[in-house]
Amino acid sequence: QVQLVESGGGSVQAGGSLRLSCAASGLTSSTYTMGTYTMGWFRQSPGKAREGIAYTRNDGTAVVYADSVKGRFTVSQDNAKMTLYLQMNRLKPEDTAVYYCAARGGWHFGVPPASWYAAWGPGTQVTVSS
Repeated sequence: QVQLVESGGGSVQAGGSLRLSCAASGLTSSTYTMGTYTMGWFRQSPGKAREGIAYTRNDGTAVVYADSVKGRFTVSQDNAKMTLYLQMNRLKPEDTAVYYCAARGGWHFGVPPASWYAAWGPGTQVTVSS
């Protein structure tokens, strides 16, 4: 069973930085997926739809695809630690949201939709004040 735990959220002033982490377990336990997995970051603020931000695969693929954060956020993954990171720089008040990581065994080619992921973390709150 896949388990995900996010950390690193908090409150920061506009222009500041935060680094989110998502520790995963159980991602490679299925022989069907042969040790492959995909992880992603999403966020949701009150009254808004969930927004996909980035995804990685354990073949080195790391893509930030949300136009709202391109150039400010960087996604990376430590395969040895099975941990996903989201480095967020030049934060804006509109980045305030609960940030979630998601994962699934196997590789998805192209941007994985939220519905494709099999496991989700509980989320971590990020608050950016002006």
